Amino acid sequence: MGRADLICLKLKAMRNLVIAIASSALIFASCQSNDEKAAAIGDAKQATIDSMNTVSVAKQQVIDSVNAEKAKHKSHSSQASSGSYSNNSSADNSTAAAPAATPAKKKGWSHTAKGAVVGAGAGAITGALINKDHLKGAAIGTVIGAGVGAGTGAIVDHAKKKKEQKAAANQ
Repeated sequence: MGRADLICLKLKAMRNLVIAIASSALIFASCQSNDEKAAAIGDAKQATIDSMNTVSVAKQQVIDSVNAEKAKHKSHSSQASSGSYSNNSSADNSTAAAPAATPAKKKGWSHTAKGAVVGAGAGAITGALINKDHLKGAAIGTVIGAGVGAGTGAIVDHAKKKKEQKAAANQ
């Protein structure tokens, strides 16, 4: 439990870091000229996407380590119940194949990253249309849209992982 709590604290700290970076970039962008604002907005978007990708990588590492521990625990419990060497060998082969299959399946962007990018684009367009100061509206809309999109994508990712874990547990 101590390790899981530590991991949760790290993920929360990373999320807070993403929010802080986006907020400081927005504040910085509001104090610059139009050309500098556009560059700062682009930098803020990229920093937000990079931070979310870092969080996704950290989450995946945590999930992989937890799955490896579960597999190790299963192999130890099957060794204790069977007591034969041949069962031990087959359990080790199944644990070695499981981590190799996970990275091969992970291709492309996560729903969180896709949601952030789509949300940022939709927010920028909406903010530019609604606000009288189009650039300021686009900046605010980008940050809000990216946050909402990333949140929605994270929910989808979580549900998908839960469904996959349930399917793996039933097999």
